[in-house]
Amino acid sequence: MKMKKYLSLLLALALLPNLAACGTEDTSADETGDGSWAVYWYLCGSDLESQNGCATADLSEMLEVQLPENVNVVIETGGANAWQNEEIDPSKLQRWLYNSQGLQLLEEEDAADMGDSQTLYEFLDFANDNYPADHVAVTFWNHGGGSVSGAAFDEKFGYDSLTLDEMYQAFDAVWPADREDPALELVGFDTCLMATVDVASVFQNFANYLVASEEVEPGNGWLYSGWLGQLAKDPGMDGADLGRAICDSFYQGCQAVETQDRVTLSVTDLTHLSPLLEAYEAFGQEALNAAAEDPGFFAQLGRAAAQSENYGGNTREQGYTNMVDLGHLARQTAQLLPSAQDVCDALADCVIYQVGGQYRSEATGLSCYYTYSGDLDDLNGYLIEGESAAFKNLYSYALTGQPEDEDYVSSLGIGSLPQLRTLADTDWDGAPLDVDDNGIAFLTLGPDAQNILSSIGFSLFYVDEENDQMMLLGTDNDMEADWDNGVFHDNFRGVWGAIDGHMVYMELAYDGEDYNLYSVPILLNGEAYNLQVAYDFTLEEWSILGASQGLDDTGMASKELRLLQPGDQITTIWQLSTYSGDDDFEMYAAEEFTVTDQTAFGETALPDGNYAMVITMQDAAGNEAYSDAVTFQCEGGETTTTTVYQ
Repeated sequence: MKMKKYLSLLLALALLPNLAACGTEDTSADETGDGSWAVYWYLCGSDLESQNGCATADLSEMLEVQLPENVNVVIETGGANAWQNEEIDPSKLQRWLYNSQGLQLLEEEDAADMGDSQTLYEFLDFANDNYPADHVAVTFWNHGGGSVSGAAFDEKFGYDSLTLDEMYQAFDAVWPADREDPALELVGFDTCLMATVDVASVFQNFANYLVASEEVEPGNGWLYSGWLGQLAKDPGMDGADLGRAICDSFYQGCQAVETQDRVTLSVTDLTHLSPLLEAYEAFGQEALNAAAEDPGFFAQLGRAAAQSENYGGNTREQGYTNMVDLGHLARQTAQLLPSAQDVCDALADCVIYQVGGQYRSEATGLSCYYTYSGDLDDLNGYLIEGESAAFKNLYSYALTGQPEDEDYVSSLGIGSLPQLRTLADTDWDGAPLDVDDNGIAFLTLGPDAQNILSSIGFSLFYVDEENDQMMLLGTDNDMEADWDNGVFHDNFRGVWGAIDGHMVYMELAYDGEDYNLYSVPILLNGEAYNLQVAYDFTLEEWSILGASQGLDDTGMASKELRLLQPGDQITTIWQLSTYSGDDDFEMYAAEEFTVTDQTAFGETALPDGNYAMVITMQDAAGNEAYSDAVTFQCEGGETTTTTVYQ
């Protein structure tokens, strides 16, 4: 890169009056002393910056902090089509220094892909050579996509991202992997979904601590004036102290803008990670042995995963991250797999601190992969990036009928794996429903259901025969399930979700003991969003948590959590098909209304008319089957079953 004179940075229209002047003095390696800190900040702006100025806002927070002489922040900016300030050039890859003398531009070159390992390596190498310190933290700023998709999605280069393997290569080239004496104090991700066991496994080779979120982060992200201000006051802190400061200030920042309900952030002591990795592998081996003895195990595991806290959206409308809380999954499978307790114990030892919102109460600090979607392309990504050989083989067996590595399976003393039974091997697609004397529809599948089905629920339709229309209103699982006998009763109460009385399409996103989470596709001021909604069983109350845009085709999770504001325009979205044909359902805009300060989510009685219910079945490989329909009529709030289709 071509060296430049130091420049002041005038960010965000005079928000920052106390910037350093030109001609500041270089403070690098030879001027560090005991207790010195350096933060290497990989700031890939992406659309978060070009559309919303989120990176500029965090730079502004940083500049509120007066740093002491023994703390340096080295920054690389790029990855965005536009920056919401006067000084950062979107056509360049730029390096900056923020220290006791202010913010200075160090050097720049033509834009390069920040989702490429070489770009990351060159920045880390530059920062390490020129601004070493006694304690070093490397932080990533951008979108995240979990174990498979990685982080740092570069808007200028087709949203290319850094995979875990690419991160490992870059770090290893600067600081050769050393689990006994890692070079860095902390690695942090101000991104979504990166607090995973696979991420932790990579960075245990390079750092003492990992700070990251299991869940999608809201757009406000970390509070840089908070944690960096604490570091400025106490440069003697270690990575654990800094991690706690990041977590606490993050949560306080979320509270200030009311985005805290679903957030997570944790500090993992990577020096204590090895026992967790061993327990996780043993957990997977026990699961693989259980599946080899009885393939019906996959259905039981799937039902446990369905009731485990998962992150980033795992529905058709939101997309699938396939990330689930490791500790919660272990607790849910404890009766199936005794080794699950060892996982919980090891997690408690290495996750030393965490914060979380009320609707993320089951979070234990690290997530793991589970194939909710049944997607083979996503599985193939996990086979490359995942940590556990046992789980790679388990999920490969579940989705393809074959392990990833037959030699590995043989090493566990497992012979040939039995053939799996899936929904494709049953005649349950189009299975008839019955109606009891109370008008309750029920489906009888028999005891085999517990060995094949990973979940069961229902889809609700509004039927307009006269106009040859059928509207899908959404999915839920309000049913009485007798898994031993394979009998499933409808528990439908004739009500559905609505915003200010406007009925919506909604999908169940999480089925918990204390609360359920739903995803509601809407147009918000003309843009497609998924409204996040919670039902609290204790309070018997609904809450609107905010709106997000879910995952894109690259696996990138939207970092924006958009709170509803008075004056916003909401358009409800339903799915429409013909009643007489078998064409696919298509989304269409239904009703438009304006948000007020009294806008709320709740239940509304179904409007008068004819409706149909279909029970939906899913197996552990992601295959689906649908019962025949039962139709009922709603009139004056009363629901009467009328017809069962055979």
